[in-house]
Amino acid sequence: MASILHGWREEGKGFDFREERAPMILAGTIANATAICAGAVVGRYAGRFVPERMRQTVMVGLGLTVLLIGLQLALKSAQPMIVIGSLLIGGVAGELLQVEGRLAAFGDWLQRRCAGAGNIAEGFVSASLLYCVGAMAIMGALEDGFTGRPTILYAKAALDGVASLALASTLGIGVLFSAVPVLLYQGSITLAAGVAKALLTEPVVREMNAVGGLLIVAIALDMLGIRRMPVGNMLPSVFVAVGIVWAFGLA
Repeated sequence: MASILHGWREEGKGFDFREERAPMILAGTIANATAICAGAVVGRYAGRFVPERMRQTVMVGLGLTVLLIGLQLALKSAQPMIVIGSLLIGGVAGELLQVEGRLAAFGDWLQRRCAGAGNIAEGFVSASLLYCVGAMAIMGALEDGFTGRPTILYAKAALDGVASLALASTLGIGVLFSAVPVLLYQGSITLAAGVAKALLTEPVVREMNAVGGLLIVAIALDMLGIRRMPVGNMLPSVFVAVGIVWAFGLA
């Protein structure tokens, strides 16, 4: 925790994105997978004793935490017009590519493939889709790779742990095995981002984080039951920000 707080220190203009990386490689993804396993075990054997009202209250608290993280990232932007342009262009690109629809179709295909395969397969597929298909998984892994501070993934770990408890209480121990695709999926993105870090300057990472932060705010609003937004179709915005920063010579 001390290393996380250390990474947020202010140094003159904005924040220092060139802090030393966390001492443990893939710490955020490992924490995420561990939370899923712990939640699944507790949910499998004791989930029925946790009242639904308590689960809902905890999820609201986590939703507010996610909202705070998203706002902190978004407010770091030094060029709001880059954020606006990225969201507009990326949103149009995502709609044309039907990113969210394709993700949903992939999930439906997996569900059909595992139909009738038993509770373990159903729990594994349902949980894997929930944990891997989303902006927090991608943004959290990118943040971990770029900055070495997996703040988003730590929040996601808490969310997924609670979700695992609820899922395992109904779908069984198959939820436990969803930790494997989470390790592979988020870990791959983190490692790829770490390799590309040398090509990304401080302004590029800052604006990418700002765009991603707004997407996380949208996720929080959905978690809190305020409004559901097509966050999946806006994921290209994060990468559009890179092109805009470089195109205007701000990198």
